[in-house]
Amino acid sequence: MPIQNLSPAKSNQQGAVIIEALIAILIFSMGILALVGLQAAMLQNTTASKFRSDASYIAQQRIGRMWADPANAAAYVITDDPITGLLPSGKVTISQPVTGQFRVVVGWTAPGETAAALATTAPCFMQVAHCFTTTASIAGG
Repeated sequence: MPIQNLSPAKSNQQGAVIIEALIAILIFSMGILALVGLQAAMLQNTTASKFRSDASYIAQQRIGRMWADPANAAAYVITDDPITGLLPSGKVTISQPVTGQFRVVVGWTAPGETAAALATTAPCFMQVAHCFTTTASIAGG
């Protein structure tokens, strides 16, 4: 009597499941890394937006003081006044390029950034990485 082989025949697809699982893990990991990168970029852009908003607020606040006291507006002219409590490495400059017109420049350098090497680089003319500039006409200034 012939002996029958009761064990199943070996398939050519042995190990295919583990390869499919490894590829699925690779694709999932790449998706997670993309989400982490997106989160980091979003956080950086949100921080930069907050700094720009704060700079605008500071400039408008200084202009508001001059509008409230137009007879003494020229007394508000300053150069490189530190405002580090409001912005990181922050400075504000108020100049009067033309009689009755005032230019407020708010500059800052975010943590991890490099400031300008010289204070002669337009448009800030301060040793900062970013600047916000606004101009206002004030009668009596």
